[in-house]
Amino acid sequence: MIGILIIAHGTLGDSLIHCASHVFGGPQPQLQEFGVAVQDDPGRLLSQVREIVEGLDDGSGVLVLTDMYGATPSNIACRLAEPGRVECVAGVNLPMLVRAITYRNDPLEAVAEKALSGGRDGVVHVTKEC
Repeated sequence: MIGILIIAHGTLGDSLIHCASHVFGGPQPQLQEFGVAVQDDPGRLLSQVREIVEGLDDGSGVLVLTDMYGATPSNIACRLAEPGRVECVAGVNLPMLVRAITYRNDPLEAVAEKALSGGRDGVVHVTKEC
């Protein structure tokens, strides 16, 4: 099963995991978050995050989701990326996370693609006629 790590500012990752747990009816295995504070030094956090990735990887790989490309969480994720073992996707939202959890028994590259499509397709202009 693909491990999933959310690296995000503050408590965003924790909130997303809480919401996903609600959607799936309980806590999900191999799903963790790592919150980054404004005063954190990304270089000092890297070893902690690597340990989390190692703990999440059962040999199937880990998908790292971050909140915003180019920000500190995504810069940390970039340093973790190993094609085929640790894939990273920026712009995490709840539809992306739900899609990743749903397909996490597929190969890592497929889960990354499903997460991307879930994130894109989950952004919808809601009109009065819905």
